[in-house]
Amino acid sequence: MNTIVRHDYPAANLPDDLREGLPVDAKVRIVIEDVTDRMPMTGAEFLESIRKFKATRTEPFDADEAVARIRALRDEWDD
Repeated sequence: MNTIVRHDYPAANLPDDLREGLPVDAKVRIVIEDVTDRMPMTGAEFLESIRKFKATRTEPFDADEAVARIRALRDEWDD
């Protein structure tokens, strides 16, 4: 969940509906949180997401291939 917090924010900068009842020179703390409601997956949706993941993933590689890939990436910086 994303959260944004602002301390000592001038109440005068707030929109009218949020500033209602506050003194103009007040300092406030603002907390904004993403409250997107997401429904839990059904069993079928979960299985479908696993199927999609398996269809798009690359095959694992052995230690020699891993070392070769790392060396190739390292050598890119040497050029």
